[in-house]
This record gives sequence, C-alpha cells and structure tokens, in this order.
Amino acid sequence: MNLKEFIRSIPDYPKKGILFRDITTLIKDKDAFKETINQIIEKSKKYEFNKIAAIESRGFVFASAISYVLEKPLIMLRKKNKLPAETHSVDFELEYGTATIEVHKDSICEGDKVLIIDDLIATGGTAEAAAKLVKISKGEVAAFIFVINLFDLEGCNNLIKKGFKIENLIEFPGH
Repeated sequence: MNLKEFIRSIPDYPKKGILFRDITTLIKDKDAFKETINQIIEKSKKYEFNKIAAIESRGFVFASAISYVLEKPLIMLRKKNKLPAETHSVDFELEYGTATIEVHKDSICEGDKVLIIDDLIATGGTAEAAAKLVKISKGEVAAFIFVINLFDLEGCNNLIKKGFKIENLIEFPGH
C-alpha cells in the first residue's frame, strides 16, 4: 500500500507559502491507518526500548496504537501547562516562533530506553526538544519514528548528526 496516496496536501496552510501535509485522510481510512501502525511496529523491531513517548498532538494517534499492540507504557510529551503533576520542561525554536514541551517527572526513569513517535518531522526542533526531555529524565532515546519526513528541511539529518537513530514511512519535500 502506498501510504503517500493517503496524505492530503493543503497549500497556504497555516500560512501563505506552506504546503501542509494532512494525516487526517490517512487515519480516517481504516486500512491505511492499520498499515501505518504495522509499518511503525515493523520498524520498531530494530530497537530495544521499554517505553514509548508521543509528541503532542498527532503523535498521540500513532503512539497510543503502538503502545497498545506492543504492551509498552505510553509517555505523553505535551505543550506547556497541559500536564497536572510536576514536570521537566524544554524550550525550543520553531520555524515560526518558540514553544515549550514538558513531561511528568515520574514518567521516565533512569535507564529507560524510549522510542519517540510523531506524525511528521520538518526542521527537527520539536524532536530535539523531546530528546532533551528524555535525557533530563535520565532516560535514553532508543530511536525516533516519524510517519512523514519533510526531507529538504533537514530535520532527520540534523538528528542523525547528533547521533540519533531515525526511521520514517513517507517522504515529501517541505515548503
């Protein structure tokens, strides 16, 4: 199954000049969603990990299904002030500003090996912040798996240069 066929491209969203890659068309098709989950599971077999972390918000869609099938705990990496207990926080740069993501301090323990899942990687700023949260928590990033890589925005290459292992299912040019 060619998963690329299930990604809708929306020009000038959320602002002029950006071609948005919409995964809602993929997840609303039961067969395409199942194939996506199966491909992520297959790619995850290359790595040793005991927890799965999902980056807010679309990463939750994929990571929760993976967590269920593989029977691994799911850690939510959330936007600032969305988690009720004590958190670790990391500020990072986006293409259009700054943001903060957080994780509960009791979610990742020393020695945990964490697989990080998200829907898309562009420049890699959010993914790098996620890796910093794992490190602050004394865990280790086992690998990243992204559904979509916007290859010419260099996010995967930036993470690889920092020593991270990366997998993705689909590639598009970024705009």
